[in-house]
Amino acid sequence: MRIESFVLGPIQTNCYLLVNEETNEAVVIDPGMNPKPLLNRIAKEGIKLQAILLTHAHLDHMGGVDEVRKTAGCPVYIHDLEADWLTDPALNGSLRWSHMTPPLTTEPAEYALAEGQRLQLAGFEFLVMHTPGHSPGSVSFLHGNNLFSGDVLFRQSIGRTDLPGGREADLYNSIRGKLYRLDPEVTVYNGHGPKTTIGYEMANNPYVRLG
Repeated sequence: MRIESFVLGPIQTNCYLLVNEETNEAVVIDPGMNPKPLLNRIAKEGIKLQAILLTHAHLDHMGGVDEVRKTAGCPVYIHDLEADWLTDPALNGSLRWSHMTPPLTTEPAEYALAEGQRLQLAGFEFLVMHTPGHSPGSVSFLHGNNLFSGDVLFRQSIGRTDLPGGREADLYNSIRGKLYRLDPEVTVYNGHGPKTTIGYEMANNPYVRLG
């Protein structure tokens, strides 16, 4: 797997393009807002996009969904708890941050995600982990020793819980009860900022440090 990252939109959201170098097929995680750099890369390399995976449906993660979906002709996957967020600007936050964007809506997702589901896409297998707290339908995607955590766990920080549907107790349980059960060597590719590892956060994250 070749992992390419793009920092998109006014909130500097990390979008990930996961490329199978044998087939030139790929998966996108969180196409953000203003996805032109991502689309330019896909077009330049002739990449065959197989799916768009959403860790959650806040505006800065879903803003580019329809543009990417229409260009690539691929389906979208999201947890059922946030399926209606794609079509509702009040839920995805674009009404609240109207100074950054007009109200955002997309067509509904083609597929629902659920805890423990295993996705076979572009020659890769992803384990879906339901990791609520930042939002009710937040999920993380695990492929081998690579975890794509959205806004659940950051380097020495955690996702905010003061937005609609956020819940601090759920977030702590998602991190300590699920993510911290993974191998410490797992690399965490998060929704904002630099990547980290599970082991580093267990030892150093001031919000959810163990020991």
